Amino acid sequence: MPKNRTIPFGYCMKNGEITTEPKEVYVVATIFSEYLNGSSLLQIAKLMESEKIRYTEDSEHWNKNMVKRIIENERYLGTEKYPQLIAEDIFRQANEKRIRKATTLNLISDDLQEIRNRTYCTECGHKLSRIGGNSKYEHWDCRNPDCYKFEYRLTDQMIIGAVLNVLIFAIANPSLLESGGEISIYFPTADIIRQQNEINRMTDSPQVDFDRIKSEIIRLAEMKYDCCSYNDSPQKTEELKALLQNCEQLNSLDIGLFKACVSRIWISHFCTIEVEFVNGVRIKNITERKSENEHSTECNDNSCESTNI
Repeated sequence: MPKNRTIPFGYCMKNGEITTEPKEVYVVATIFSEYLNGSSLLQIAKLMESEKIRYTEDSEHWNKNMVKRIIENERYLGTEKYPQLIAEDIFRQANEKRIRKATTLNLISDDLQEIRNRTYCTECGHKLSRIGGNSKYEHWDCRNPDCYKFEYRLTDQMIIGAVLNVLIFAIANPSLLESGGEISIYFPTADIIRQQNEINRMTDSPQVDFDRIKSEIIRLAEMKYDCCSYNDSPQKTEELKALLQNCEQLNSLDIGLFKACVSRIWISHFCTIEVEFVNGVRIKNITERKSENEHSTECNDNSCESTNI
């Protein structure tokens, strides 16, 4: 098993002091030069192996993490113990590039972040994960260990396209947004019925205790209030209709409209994307994979369905 280095690459110990290792100094300079000239960390690692350069005494193996550690090692700028190997401007340029590349790979737009915050797995209810940063190989998946991964690659554009289709369909068919249900629902409990009967008995008594009856009526009102539930879906439905009615035909996803209208996006493992609006209504956009390209999707003319929940 290869030994771990106790002294950074480029240095060695002589007579109890840390000094430079000429062959390794040349390699360090080459790594910085290659990186600034456009080579990737992996390409540089392969170059080191092809040149039979040893990272440790008993191993010629290199990987991109080893190269990265060399590029970000501030000891090469010189300290009390370590002689300087790399000029400050070269070190700065290389690490600015490293940080810039790392940031670019992990950065996604604010609009896409809004979509990610609202996207969930239909099967288990967990929020979906977006993998791949800002690269062209991004995909979405369920990372819940009790669930299972998608069998196909789900991309940003597949989700955005499905949501756009649903919004366009809702604009053209506002009746799909109807949530139904009453605004206020009241279900009296057995305790309420007993309380009402007690008040009736008291008022029918030959000797009426008005103060007590007043107190019991107030208590009954509180009990009835606790059993009332308010449903704001009809109000939100009218607000949704008014909002969408004023929209022109959408050619691309309006993130402001999306945030105002959509509460969640539900995605199943069976190629179904469902948009839940703020009033609780869900509309499905069923996508189909083409046989010639498993990553492509299409929305059939009648593929959008409304489901009230």
